[in-house]
Amino acid sequence: MRKVKKIMALALSATLILVSLTGCGGSKASSEGSTAPKASDTLIYAQGAEPRGLDPALVDDGESAKVMSNIYEGLLKYNQDSTKVEPSLAKSWEISPDGLTYTFHLQEGVKFHDGTDFNAEAVKFNIDRQLPPQVTEDMAYAPFVYGSVKNVEVVDAKTVKINLTSPSTPLLNNLAMIMAAPIISPKALKDNNNNVNQAPVGTGPYKFVKWEKDQNIVLDRNEEYWGTKAITKNVIFKFIKDNSARVVALNNGEADIIDGIDSTVVKQITDAGNKIFQAPGMNINYMAYNTSKKPFNDAKVRAAVSQAINVPELVKSLYQGYSEPATSILPTFMEGYDKSIAQVAYDPTAAAKTLKEAGLTSIHMITYTNPRPYNAATGQSLAEAIQGYLSKVGVTVTIDSFDWTTYKQKLKAGDYDLAFYGWIGDNGDPDNFLYLLSVDDPTMNIALYKNDQFNGLIAKGLTTPAGADRNAIYTQLEKIAATDAAWLPISHAQTLCAYKPNVENFYFHMTGITPFAGVAKK
Repeated sequence: MRKVKKIMALALSATLILVSLTGCGGSKASSEGSTAPKASDTLIYAQGAEPRGLDPALVDDGESAKVMSNIYEGLLKYNQDSTKVEPSLAKSWEISPDGLTYTFHLQEGVKFHDGTDFNAEAVKFNIDRQLPPQVTEDMAYAPFVYGSVKNVEVVDAKTVKINLTSPSTPLLNNLAMIMAAPIISPKALKDNNNNVNQAPVGTGPYKFVKWEKDQNIVLDRNEEYWGTKAITKNVIFKFIKDNSARVVALNNGEADIIDGIDSTVVKQITDAGNKIFQAPGMNINYMAYNTSKKPFNDAKVRAAVSQAINVPELVKSLYQGYSEPATSILPTFMEGYDKSIAQVAYDPTAAAKTLKEAGLTSIHMITYTNPRPYNAATGQSLAEAIQGYLSKVGVTVTIDSFDWTTYKQKLKAGDYDLAFYGWIGDNGDPDNFLYLLSVDDPTMNIALYKNDQFNGLIAKGLTTPAGADRNAIYTQLEKIAATDAAWLPISHAQTLCAYKPNVENFYFHMTGITPFAGVAKK
């Protein structure tokens, strides 16, 4: 846990350095001269982990998404209160009758933060880098967003066509996502060897200024923004790993907004006069079995371990009413959800018998140490709770815990029996959740699950028009997943954040992003 004095010092220094910082061509000086910005000019957001990077094609984590959503824009964006798509860098679009060509008409007069023009060539450049043969194995979201794309045509400077190999019902929703879909300055990509993780350049309401590792990321308002300019001049994303330390930072005024809170600190926050942002979450918190090796290549053994865990009891104990037990992978409000779907029922006696017959006496489990939006209690707490249940059925669990960045690397290596993960819906489409069990990328499909029938239904769901027939496909996929028990769905978390009472218009979007352009501090 960081000491309070250290938090205060970091916050103060982060605010003061804004006077001299420049980035992406240089920040404009304050109209009030060279003095430090007033408190109302700076918004400090404290989050539980550091971003993996700031190139939308090269990262896939929520901590990166929060920052990137203020720097970049895509052709489309989501409505503030839903995943309904709206115009963004594309002002309008048409779809051909056969569903294979999408024509986008682009906004005019838009420039990237480096002063270069946004146009159809920039759109093509960004999509082409994520298509074969240019796509790299580090671009985890590229197959998801652009898997059905055949090619991109520049009609003229303000018109671009995306041609598909087959119809893709979720394409428009995919193009509004913060991963893979945002448009980056082609010049910046060329200047930075096709990787702007440390030097992001977009068209958004905020410009990147500086990233101090293990401390903060500083953004400055884009004064040449093509749309409505941001209200607050400076935004600082501050990294405070410990939950209680973030609460102290909020209550002492060293942070304006914090995330990653849980039920245990709500009263402490509200007693200090601060406010809670609370909304239904579009997410899933789960435990995954490594299905690629013994003993968990056997669905019977996977089901027996799940049978040993009392999920409703666990969720009530850990989350105190701020998460609901998951009976399926999909959130209850999403198309394709069916209330008849159920996971294996809690039965420790049957579990102990099956596990004894299988000769399973020990398990290697890995987890993460920081809070996640789908698991504010931290992966460590969740792993220890599971460890306790399994000890009652004669299984010893060894837990190895890692910070988030290291954890992602450990998942890729595949050296585990059980691992914990979660997912925040990117686009409101059921494919976005169930697709995770069909991809080859081990940092997304951490169960390393392979099922030809399942993959065939995933492909069918992509091309089936929205409606009852498509919903039935995802219900069937849910049933297969429940029967095979590659995951143990645990909970759907409410979105919980806290903020100072003088902060106005803050919201945490259901896709896990935090747009700050409309946020003000009195």
